[in-house]
Amino acid sequence: MSKNLTDTTIIHHCTNANINGGGGIETYVASLVDSQISEVSDFSRQEVVLQRVLKSIKKVDQKQFKLLHIHDLEFLADLREECPAIFTLHNHSVYCPSGTKYLAERNKLCDRPMNPVGCTWGHIVDGCGSRRPQNILQDWWNASQPLEILKKLKIPVIANSDYVRQQIIMSGLPPERVFTLRCGVQQPKNSTAPLTRVIHQKQRIFFAGRIVPYKGIEWLIKALAKTEPQIHLDIAGDGWGKPSMEKLAHEMGLSDRITWHGWCNGEKLEALYQQAFAVVFPSLWPEPAGLVTLEAYARYRPIIASAVGGIPEHVQPGKTGILVPPNNALYLAVAINELATNYQKSKSMGEEGQAWFQQDFTIDIHVQRLEKIYERTIAEFHA
Repeated sequence: MSKNLTDTTIIHHCTNANINGGGGIETYVASLVDSQISEVSDFSRQEVVLQRVLKSIKKVDQKQFKLLHIHDLEFLADLREECPAIFTLHNHSVYCPSGTKYLAERNKLCDRPMNPVGCTWGHIVDGCGSRRPQNILQDWWNASQPLEILKKLKIPVIANSDYVRQQIIMSGLPPERVFTLRCGVQQPKNSTAPLTRVIHQKQRIFFAGRIVPYKGIEWLIKALAKTEPQIHLDIAGDGWGKPSMEKLAHEMGLSDRITWHGWCNGEKLEALYQQAFAVVFPSLWPEPAGLVTLEAYARYRPIIASAVGGIPEHVQPGKTGILVPPNNALYLAVAINELATNYQKSKSMGEEGQAWFQQDFTIDIHVQRLEKIYERTIAEFHA
């Protein structure tokens, strides 16, 4: 990092509340805090400190900060532009009141721009959010107010995918203010190695994530029924949709082919990644980016993922993984069988993914690119 930033304070502002799908964001911010960026103050880990900061930040002399890096929409209202600042947009919550860009009742992506009539219709008819009037109004307020503030501010906005960048530009932000910077992830703590024939012969695939409908678990279970009978699915995660998915698996006669591991700690997750020949990422909603792909690459595992949202930007089809149209059980089953019956292809894809990860997606490389944005933002502020 250049010398002019090493003796100053950079604030990463991120709360545990207010964040749609906060687990990934908190992990990302924690990675930044643990990275090579010097003198970073972290307010995301201690809730008591965080609440005090939220209550007092309006009264703080913001000129004392070298730069404010904001990850939380709530803090935008308190920003006085007394110092250089950047906002990272991690999800859809600033241009989609439901935060999903997904119409649950119609089982399709939402392509309408944010507006009161269309979004109210989406909540009531298309099931993209709560149908209660007070919740519809609250959802609209939670998205529209930060968006209007963001339009008035002159600060740069970082999007974690080109998909997210295009969505926020369509919502009214000038293109020259919005930059794509894809996330990086930490290197695995334990050493990893390319897929072995022994592991491949165990015929296990792996899913990690919340067990809710829009994560595509139902689709994955139905696809599993169409795959070779020796293929076993390991599922790490929990969520309110788990009971119904366990029931579905039982009704389809798949209970003995699925292991529900629940929430897993780091060591358990590592073991599950290592015993799989491929990682499956079957989201139905347009994931803003999808860190699961990068986590698979970091462990030499190919990815089978749905072609929605920002996911395709993290997959090189036929090289690091396979992209499939969402909610098509036959296509997903074919992709799983393809890697299950071809060890060399699975191994090669995993190695290509690992090479791409080392080239573009480690947290250290991400930090290097982020520092350049910091330096440019600081220079332009003081110009």
